[in-house]
Amino acid sequence: MSQVHPQAQAILDGAEEAGGPPLNEMPIADARAALDEIPKNFGVPLAPVARIDRITIPGPSGAMDARLVVPNGAGPEPLPLLVYYHGGGWVLGHVESHLREACYYATGAGCAVLVPDYRLAPEHRFPSASEDSYAALQWAFDHAATLNIDPTRIAVGGDSAGGHLAAVTTQRARDEGPPIVFQVLVYPVTDTYQDTGTYTSRADGYFLTRASMKWFIDLYLNNASERDDPRASPIRAARFDGLPPAILCTAGFDPLCDEGAAYADKLKAAGVAVDYINYPGQIHGFVSMGGAIDEGRAFLDRACTALRTAFGT
Repeated sequence: MSQVHPQAQAILDGAEEAGGPPLNEMPIADARAALDEIPKNFGVPLAPVARIDRITIPGPSGAMDARLVVPNGAGPEPLPLLVYYHGGGWVLGHVESHLREACYYATGAGCAVLVPDYRLAPEHRFPSASEDSYAALQWAFDHAATLNIDPTRIAVGGDSAGGHLAAVTTQRARDEGPPIVFQVLVYPVTDTYQDTGTYTSRADGYFLTRASMKWFIDLYLNNASERDDPRASPIRAARFDGLPPAILCTAGFDPLCDEGAAYADKLKAAGVAVDYINYPGQIHGFVSMGGAIDEGRAFLDRACTALRTAFGT
């Protein structure tokens, strides 16, 4: 039977020694502040890039803050683009919280990276986050010339709730455009029913818990009936054919492990090329802890190689 990787276990032990309530028992403001500490303490170093532009995107409910990361060495030719949606259970995280990953992708994949600050719950419930996510993608495509990006080489990606938003956005873009060439799904939320095996076997003790996921889902959805909506549970979509190739990773000690694996299976069954990697000893969030967990950085490198292949760079 698998055991938690020693590097992940060291982080879990440190959190236990520090004490404090779990996220789902904190005031939302405190939980948001707590998540911000993870990349500061455990994230990959901030990769040097040419610049990080602060931009504003006209979203469905008004102006949306965003960051555009431009890698070093970019010439006059348009760059490929990765639109990256941050994690945080639709409740936590913001445009700055995942800049370390964004800069890593920009440098490793030789692409620009757009990080939109989509609306968070409970202030803005379902489907606000997915509407903003799609709007950011469409805006980038429509303004490709101004941004100096290649509209034929756009990928989407995200971790956890951000992986959920990437999957939902990709499904919508298949039907409505714009074209997407690749998707990076990092331990994504694909089903809001919480009825898989790892929701029982990994319910507690491994950073993300079943109780905290219920807290996130309850704060995001307006009512339980929305769990059947593919924008809430992308694994419940009617079809998966015609979606772009994907790289998808899961962590063995993560309640979301089984639903991520099931989503990879759905894609494969529909003829979509999928590079699925399970890290059996890892915990949820290990990629955002890539400065302290070697397998987190290893996945980032693997995803950057996959993006370069998709982009033809």
